[in-house]
Amino acid sequence: MPVNTMHGGNIYQFARRIGCLPEQVLDFSANINPQQAVDWVSLRTVNLTPYADPDYSQLKQAFKQRYPYPANADCEVFNGASAAIFALLRFLRPRQLLLYAPLYSEYVRMGRQLGCQLSFINRFDEDLDAVIPRGSTVVFVNPATPDGQLYDLHPLLLRWQQADCTIVIDESFLDFCLSESAMESISQYDKLYVIKSLSKFYGCAGIRIGFVIAAVSAVNALKQYEPSWKLSSLDMAYMQQALVNTDFIAQTHQQTAILRQLLHQALCDSGLFEHVYPSAANFLLARLPGNCDGHALQSALESERILIRVCDNFIGLDQRHVRFAVKDQHTIEQLAYALAHV
Repeated sequence: MPVNTMHGGNIYQFARRIGCLPEQVLDFSANINPQQAVDWVSLRTVNLTPYADPDYSQLKQAFKQRYPYPANADCEVFNGASAAIFALLRFLRPRQLLLYAPLYSEYVRMGRQLGCQLSFINRFDEDLDAVIPRGSTVVFVNPATPDGQLYDLHPLLLRWQQADCTIVIDESFLDFCLSESAMESISQYDKLYVIKSLSKFYGCAGIRIGFVIAAVSAVNALKQYEPSWKLSSLDMAYMQQALVNTDFIAQTHQQTAILRQLLHQALCDSGLFEHVYPSAANFLLARLPGNCDGHALQSALESERILIRVCDNFIGLDQRHVRFAVKDQHTIEQLAYALAHV
């Protein structure tokens, strides 16, 4: 099966097609916090003349303060979560790659490029207690994408460990949930890798920063394949300020819950969807009925400059599945009006 690498957030291509400016697009396709954690004015004093710290010392210190991990663990920084995914799979070079789908297409694409033997467990249709190939590399996204379901990983982690698996947990959207990270389990299992993305929660998709957290020995080995200066001084300065903004963190948790409910109500009130999936993240997945097509819905919304995410390139989903990011109240109200007139 060919992999469609289409990704949410390509407002530039969409704007060119419908004849508007990118900033005029109401972008429900990219799951980015509508608020930002840092005022750009505070970054004017960043010194861009010298090379940035190749060890990312201050950034890593701020990261560990925000996300405490076990004493036997360390972290490595990457130019975004996508770069972390590609680098980690290249490093691990798994023979068998078990993917709990639907999930990000990057894992499928990289697994095929590496010649991995791919297998899938459909989270929607299959029992999560399905047989695990012994010694395989398992990838699980929590909260899941594109539906936002939050899973209790403790029983799954135990089963994977008993099968001697290498485990990759992608927590790109966990910050939107009041839930503990899988990082703590690294203290009991040194074949566990956790991926964190910071751009989504902190509202800065243009600042490309992601982390891999794993046992110290694993991170040291991973570093040997990585170049120096993967991040700019501006990237690091922004994220160091964002990580210590505790008021922003609390406000986002409260705001996301309220706006997600408002979005859920708008989707239900439209009468267009046969099911809206419950979510713990900052997006909602909805399913159109019968032979309805998400691409047709997207076409119908173009006159209002609304961009959504049709999820037919996710393993296990089809063109009936569409995803909507949580946006600010006014933007959600504009969506509700548009859906009511489709």
